[in-house]
Amino acid sequence: MLTAFHHPDFAAPIGEHIMPMRKFALVAAEVAKMPDVMLAEPQPASEADLLRVHTREYVNAIRTGEPRALAESQKFPWSPALFTSVRVTNGACIAAARAALRDGAGAAIASGFHHACADHGEGFCTFNGLIVAADALLAASEVKRVAILDMDLHYGNGTAQLAAKRSHIFAVSIYGNDYRDNVPWRDVSVRQHEDGENHRSFALPPGCDRATMLHAMDAALPQIAAWKPDLLLYQAGADPYFEDPYSPLALDADDLRARDERVFDFARSRSLPIAWVLAGGYTRDITKIVRIHTGTFEAWRDVWNR
Repeated sequence: MLTAFHHPDFAAPIGEHIMPMRKFALVAAEVAKMPDVMLAEPQPASEADLLRVHTREYVNAIRTGEPRALAESQKFPWSPALFTSVRVTNGACIAAARAALRDGAGAAIASGFHHACADHGEGFCTFNGLIVAADALLAASEVKRVAILDMDLHYGNGTAQLAAKRSHIFAVSIYGNDYRDNVPWRDVSVRQHEDGENHRSFALPPGCDRATMLHAMDAALPQIAAWKPDLLLYQAGADPYFEDPYSPLALDADDLRARDERVFDFARSRSLPIAWVLAGGYTRDITKIVRIHTGTFEAWRDVWNR
């Protein structure tokens, strides 16, 4: 049985926005129909959880709304409900990670917020749930080493910056848009990210098809295996989809399902606990985003039932 964490407060009231907040509830409704998945509500991340990763000035700005430029640095309009939302989404990342250690796999029907940096947010990402979860488990002596595999369309720049200062984390981003200084770069032939000792990246070229994506994964996954983590955190983005307004890639829903199966095969064959989060997805037809996200759960089920 897989535990998937969801809470109504995931959907902060941000008004009309390209980020479809209602997708979380729609995905949860579909996942609830699966007989081998149990929905659960997470506890909010504590202030201590957030302050291991983010500066006190930034956490206070998200709590109070001041200074407003900092409180809205992630490109969301601030409201008092935003702090509630991001605490519970980060709590879901922590809970999914703990479920994975217990059961082999766990999921959060929320984003991983991979653009969030220590002292500000970027790209619809407020607090970096991936790093918050890794640090919380390390602080509790539940893990020694955590790997992060980010397959959102956009490069996880905040995760890379935070990982660079954390010897217990190894982060890999396989991406089709670079992202820095709160700006996406659609053509990776123009701008790509520079790697560090414990953060690596693999750029997918415009027009990338399934074979090209899987080739990049075949190069990336052995690096994670060689690092021998206690836990794998996987960010499964819906925005590499070819109809997404940000995507220059040629990947359809079946291709993204093949991506997810490759990740779950990798984890299961190594008895590596895996927790995943859902990210990205800006296609106008929200049902297509929901289909991609529920496809990740179906890929887990197919691999785990083999």
